[in-house]
Amino acid sequence: MAPRAGSWRGQQGCCCGCCWGCRLPSTPLLLLAYLSYLLLGSAAFWALESPGEKQAAQMLLKERWDLLENFTCLEKEALERLAQGIIKAYKSGLYLKGNSTLGRWDFVGSFFFSVSAVTTIGYGNLSPSTGVAQVLCIFFALFGIPLNLILLNRIGQLMLSGVHLCAFRLRERFHWQKGAAVLTRTCALVAGLLLFFLLPPLLFTAIEGWTYEEGFYYSFITLSTIGFGDYVIDFVSRMTEPQQKQMCNREKNTITHKIVVCQNHGRLSVQG
Repeated sequence: MAPRAGSWRGQQGCCCGCCWGCRLPSTPLLLLAYLSYLLLGSAAFWALESPGEKQAAQMLLKERWDLLENFTCLEKEALERLAQGIIKAYKSGLYLKGNSTLGRWDFVGSFFFSVSAVTTIGYGNLSPSTGVAQVLCIFFALFGIPLNLILLNRIGQLMLSGVHLCAFRLRERFHWQKGAAVLTRTCALVAGLLLFFLLPPLLFTAIEGWTYEEGFYYSFITLSTIGFGDYVIDFVSRMTEPQQKQMCNREKNTITHKIVVCQNHGRLSVQG
C-alpha cells in the first residue's frame, strides 16, 4: 500500500531498504555483514602476524639476557644487536616489561587494526610485517573501505530520518512550522557533539590516564580520520604512546650508563 501523501514517510521517502530506490540490504543485515567482515579480517591478521610477533619477542628476550648475563662489559656488536632488536620490536608493537614482552597482535589488537584500516584512520602504531599479511591488508581494505562507507551512509540516513520524524511529530502536535525543524536539528547537533566529542574524552581520561584536552584531541583526530598516531588506545598495557617513548628513553639511558661504567672500568684496568 502506498504511503499517504501527508504522512512522514510520504514526505521523506523510505530508508528501510524495502522501497524501489533502496536496493541495498536492510540495516541490521548490513551491520551484520560489516561486523562479520571485521571479525574475519581480525582472525586472519591474528593468525598471520601472531607467530612472527612471538618469535620476535623470544629473540628480543634472548638478546637481552645474553647481554646482561654473558657480558661483564658491553661490546659494540652486542649493543648494536640489542638496539636493532629494540627498534624492530618497537615498530612491530613489542616492548619489554620486566622479564617478559608485551605485544599487540592478539585478537583484540588485530580487530583494532582492522577497524583502523577500513575506516582509513591508519594510526601507524601497528602494521603487518609478513608478506602474506601485507597482501591480505591490501585486499581487505579494498573491499572493507567501500563497505564501511555504505554502512556510514546508511547510519546517516537513519539519523536524518529520525530528525525528520521528530520534526514531523512536533509539527503535528504543536502546529509548529519552522520552529520544529530548528529545534530538532539543534537537539541533533548537541547530541552529536556530546556523543562524539564531549563524552569520549572523559572516558579516555578515566581509562588511559590522559588529560581532557588530550582526549578531545584524540577524538577529533580519530573522527576526522587524520590518525597521526601520537596518541593511541593501548589494549594491552594501558600505556600511552608518550609513556612508551619515555620507557624507551629510560632503556637508552640505562645502556648509556652501562657503557660509561664499562669504559671507566677498562681505563682503571689499564692503569692498574
